[in-house]
Amino acid sequence: MPTEIVDTLIIGGGQAGLAMSEHLSKRGVSHLVVERNRIAERWRSERWDSLVANGPAWHDRFPTLNFDDISPDSFAHRDRIVAYFEAFAKHINAPIRCGVEVTSVTPKADGTGYHVETSTGQIEARNVVAATGPFQRPIIPTVVPESSGIVQMHSNAYRNPGQLPEGAVLVVGAGSSGAQIADELVRAGKRVYLSVGPHDRPPRAYRGHDFVWWLGKLGMWDAKTREPGMEHVTIAVSGARGGHTVDFRDLAASGITLVGRAETFADGVMQFRPDLARNIALGDANYLSVLDAADAYIAKEGLDLPPEPDARKIGPDPDCVTNPLLQLNLADAGVTSIIWATGFALDFSWLKVDAFDELGRPAHDRGVSKVPGMYFLGLAWLSRRASPFIWGVWHDADYLAGHIAARG
Repeated sequence: MPTEIVDTLIIGGGQAGLAMSEHLSKRGVSHLVVERNRIAERWRSERWDSLVANGPAWHDRFPTLNFDDISPDSFAHRDRIVAYFEAFAKHINAPIRCGVEVTSVTPKADGTGYHVETSTGQIEARNVVAATGPFQRPIIPTVVPESSGIVQMHSNAYRNPGQLPEGAVLVVGAGSSGAQIADELVRAGKRVYLSVGPHDRPPRAYRGHDFVWWLGKLGMWDAKTREPGMEHVTIAVSGARGGHTVDFRDLAASGITLVGRAETFADGVMQFRPDLARNIALGDANYLSVLDAADAYIAKEGLDLPPEPDARKIGPDPDCVTNPLLQLNLADAGVTSIIWATGFALDFSWLKVDAFDELGRPAHDRGVSKVPGMYFLGLAWLSRRASPFIWGVWHDADYLAGHIAARG
């Protein structure tokens, strides 16, 4: 089979790859998008059944295509998001080829580009854009051995409560995924324990505007880096049931037992750190800081937005916070399953290019690697806080497309 020659190869047919395709097309740069499965595959097969976007439809989209069948203030269901990306690919006439898995990318000996091995043949490309996103390899801590007999899965494998065996569930991780899954499970009648670590807890809306609007007005989407020590802090926010502010006190009132960060497991007993109250308090401080910043912005700009004093009312800590469980015998508690909502790691093992730092992370400046013609797109904090989000990746792709076009 002859080697296919392309100017720019985009690897990944999700939001990053499609955004890249649009901007390259606008600049007249010939390119090909390859996707190992289907468009937006992670939305299709690595999300739970009831998932909706965490941002409203007016925000969680590309600037050049609206959701045409739902309210701008609603939260699009997972399946509607998949349909949106499929429609977008047609809208921009993306040169995408599905069912093509890239197995290796290596520099050409003459330095003029890259040799790419795929499941359907060989490709040579002058430029390569790794647009595989931040959700590559699910992290499941090796805390509880398989021999324990407890069903364990990452949040990307969870679909619905009926998938789990009878018995209680321990959900580890209280970002958006963990909080929403725990809420769904307790509403389905499950006994639920939720391990809560450090987190940001923004208001769903405040003084008439969604928090994503406030992040824009306050310049928070454009933040270049996180504060020291905050690299792995998750965000607890939800678009479920029409959108609501995540409050762990409400989850406790619904019957969920909150515990601190899961630490060790031995002889059937899970140990938790004594940090639950502190984590809740820091989440509250983050919540109130957003309200403070919004109030200051309103005063400075003279905006006519109605005050919302009730937003500052924070209820008392539940008993599970003031008297936390520091250990739990899973068998005695009836826990038969654990869901690890513990995030993802990057996996660029197929990329045989000297484009990584000493810790194995992509070395780049706004997605432009130190190796000519090699680019990264869709990663968290690629250029700013907004980078891994739908509309944020679109702007990063615009920058990278300009850089590629300028190479001539």
